[in-house]
Amino acid sequence: MTLPLQSQEVTRPTFWQISDVGKAVFYYLAAVAILVLLFGIYERVRRYTRGSEDPFPRLDDLPGRVLSATRSIGSNRPLFDRDLVGGFMHAAVMWGFLTLLMATTILAIDMDGYQLIFGESFFVGDFYLSYSLVVDFMGLVFVVGLGIALWRRYARRMDRLHGKHTSLEDDLFLWTLFLLGVGGYLTEGVRILGQNFPDHESVSFAGWFVADSLAFAGMTPAMAKDFYPVTWWSHAILALVFVAAIPYAKPFHMLSSFANTVAHDEQAGTRLPRVPEDLEPDEIGATDLESFSWKQLLDQDACTKCGRCSSVCPAKASGRPLDPRDVILDLKSYREQVDAGGDTVEIVADGGTSVIDSSTMESCMACMACMDACPVDIEHLTHFTDMNRRLTETGQMDEHVQDAMMNVFQHGNTFGDPERKRPDWTDDLDFEVPDARDQSVEYLWYVGDYPSYDERNQNVAKALATLFERAGIDYGILYEAEQTDGNDVRRVGEEGLYEMLVEDNAAAIQDCEFEHIVTTDPHSYNTFKNEYPEFEACEWDESDVSHYTQVLADLVQRGALSPRGLDGTVTYHDPCHLGRYNGVFEPPRELVESTGVELVEMPRNRSDSFCCGGGGGGLWMDLEEESKPSEERLREALEDTPSETVDRFVVACPMCVTMYEDGRKTGGYEDELEIVDLTELLVEATE
Repeated sequence: MTLPLQSQEVTRPTFWQISDVGKAVFYYLAAVAILVLLFGIYERVRRYTRGSEDPFPRLDDLPGRVLSATRSIGSNRPLFDRDLVGGFMHAAVMWGFLTLLMATTILAIDMDGYQLIFGESFFVGDFYLSYSLVVDFMGLVFVVGLGIALWRRYARRMDRLHGKHTSLEDDLFLWTLFLLGVGGYLTEGVRILGQNFPDHESVSFAGWFVADSLAFAGMTPAMAKDFYPVTWWSHAILALVFVAAIPYAKPFHMLSSFANTVAHDEQAGTRLPRVPEDLEPDEIGATDLESFSWKQLLDQDACTKCGRCSSVCPAKASGRPLDPRDVILDLKSYREQVDAGGDTVEIVADGGTSVIDSSTMESCMACMACMDACPVDIEHLTHFTDMNRRLTETGQMDEHVQDAMMNVFQHGNTFGDPERKRPDWTDDLDFEVPDARDQSVEYLWYVGDYPSYDERNQNVAKALATLFERAGIDYGILYEAEQTDGNDVRRVGEEGLYEMLVEDNAAAIQDCEFEHIVTTDPHSYNTFKNEYPEFEACEWDESDVSHYTQVLADLVQRGALSPRGLDGTVTYHDPCHLGRYNGVFEPPRELVESTGVELVEMPRNRSDSFCCGGGGGGLWMDLEEESKPSEERLREALEDTPSETVDRFVVACPMCVTMYEDGRKTGGYEDELEIVDLTELLVEATE
């Protein structure tokens, strides 16, 4: 396209109207800015090295981790979840910024490398025209994205973007980026006007538009030529100040977020770290800043204050004193205060001057909605569990939870009933449930506490046993040798009791001959699948464990169970430990649809499901709430689903059954909705 004789003309001078002294000053300031940047990054990394060793591998298969993080961050996939506009906004800002950064780098390579080596510039001709078109377009994308961000923060005033940690740095970060974007176009427009509109610069459509607008407003080429150094220096100094400030304020998340995603544990939350054996009781849990691992410190720095975790937290929505974002940022603020010479206080305690109050940790339902919503892979639940362990060690656990833990210690179940009564529910069946201790079985069925002792949930156990019988599968249970699985025991901070349960349950299970473990409760499924194999006492691996919905879905597919057509419209609730924790979304839905009922989805479904409120010890607590999570979920089922005729609320978790039966009463939904476990629906459909 461009003739060789023209190629030297199709370019632009980088330091147009800037003197040699000005160039020297710019290079000096650029060097200072880069040195300040590197020193700040060094200080941050040095602080992380003072954190304790993380219990899980974080940098194994580093190339694979970097590639995975690049895909996640580059696609902005986590940001599109639940918020399409927010996802587009961040993608526009991020890719616009990166394009402008690469454009500046290319220019520096040409000026400070290529020209010095080869004596000529590659910043000419077709390359320059392509460069100008791409940079102008992506710069416009950048400015549009920032405009959306400003509108969401200041005009729309989205609640989740404002909180106790919102500060001037948030405003400065956003407005600095916006001024850099707009300032770049202003500088370009003044130059184009000052050079009297060179024909080839029409490819820079945004800059050309600015130049046209300035000319329309009365600015002449001579005026633009005189004014250009002012715009150039203003833009350059603002850019250099931004570069220097990156490690010291909110812009650091551009680096820490990527690093945090690289170091992310794919099983974070589904498995929790063990307490090191060499720790003394006064060293267990979040005792001081030194007790935080380097990854936890990185978590704190990666937080962007976006509030996505806060907006999905069922504890916050119900009025409990927990905001996941505030907990992470409170810890960060305390760390920075101590590093600056401030006084030290307890990390977590019941009242007083601690960083985090015990009531905040008691409010957590361990549902992992915060972690699922976080676009930078902050592992909130690991922080929360460490603080719960500290409360446990100092005797500051909620009294109702203490009672439940004592029941577990004395009787092996949270109800405090004798072990011999665990299999009493089998007495009402017209067939005998096999004892897996006396015969080899294909499926060792771990029944769980609530299906064994709770009157309402005993119907779930009976229904599942009936389905196993109708399918003719080879199964058995542990009878009184079974103890509570310990999933929630661990999440309220009782690590010692949990490890005792692991040893006892693993011994009881491994005394049997079986091929697969199947559980009634998703909580049991999670800990047997993801956590028990971490202990030497356990000899099975995660592939040996299934939830009953997976087994029943397979039986239906094989024709061992043939559900008949039922009438009515139902909605299905994804239990946190089955869905969000372990990604089991489709088998339950296949089972529901196999019965013939119409399945309608609630707006919050699958990984976006809203917790019932029973996890993390919530089932044992009596907390003050503005509205129970179970009541809010039932309201959603009745008012927000596409159908107005939902008559059954289907669940696949005994804890959910308990919480929603309670919410149906306290919320006044007894005459509007029936709570049905999936096993009960299938029994009805296979009669």
